[in-house]
Amino acid sequence: MLGKTANGLYWMFRYLERAENAARLIETGQRIALTRLGSSDEEWRSILQTGGMADGYDAAHERLTKDAAINWMLRDKDNPASVMSDISAARQNARMVRAALTEEVWEALNGVYMRAQSLTQRKVSERDLPATLGAIRQGTALVRGATHGTMMRNDIYDFARIGTFLERADNTARILDVKYYVLLPSLSAVGSTVDNVQWETILSAVSGRGGFRMEYGPIADPRDISQFLILDKRMPRSLAFCTRKLRDNLGYLASSYGSRMPSMAKVGHLERTYLSHDIDAVFDFGLHEFIQKVLTLLADLGQQIEHDYRFYE
Repeated sequence: MLGKTANGLYWMFRYLERAENAARLIETGQRIALTRLGSSDEEWRSILQTGGMADGYDAAHERLTKDAAINWMLRDKDNPASVMSDISAARQNARMVRAALTEEVWEALNGVYMRAQSLTQRKVSERDLPATLGAIRQGTALVRGATHGTMMRNDIYDFARIGTFLERADNTARILDVKYYVLLPSLSAVGSTVDNVQWETILSAVSGRGGFRMEYGPIADPRDISQFLILDKRMPRSLAFCTRKLRDNLGYLASSYGSRMPSMAKVGHLERTYLSHDIDAVFDFGLHEFIQKVLTLLADLGQQIEHDYRFYE
């Protein structure tokens, strides 16, 4: 496969996943604000930081407000990481690799782009925000469904999956990190009602609430939630699940091309060194420190993947 095509597929699906994750992050901010006594606009800084949008926001705005933060994250054209910017970037990459996509995938992606563009032409009111974010998440899900249902299981599919799961792992790690490093107001809140509600919010942000309750019951214990989102290989947004999928699809590429690339070694190191222990070892290491290390390794893996496959023909 030409490196340009592989790169386009990889980034198309990274941007698509990123758009959905940004939409989920906005929903998370809304829910967390409802659980905090005396919440203020300044609390949205933690959400901006989690999405990597804080510096850009500060450069473009004199002060932080809830409405401005939501608008920046959702639809501001000056923010390259906004939901609409991500969807537009995904569509642009899809146009570059149009011949590698099935008609169903292209139509689903074009549909979510046009729907999102229509919904965000004007500033979205707080009343309309849940429906707008829901429509965006539904649209991205349709693209994934068309991909699973119509794409050949070849190197085209592998690059699409690698982009998806690399971005998804990064998002899960960031949402987990925002819990104990940024959101929790003080050590005195650990174990409190506020603390427990925030953990429930984290589960909702990654669509894990139903699966968690089936496995662990109705009580949201922080240790069990961390186990579920970091190490449970059945949870499709956990770090362990995403990393295993990355290893599998990189392995399929190695078989297709007859060459084992350095990215295989990097994903293996991530699995063996950080995702093969129990949750007590993670907490002993420090949850924030663990997540920061995983984020660094994921970024390094992404760079290595691009380097490995950029020149394949």
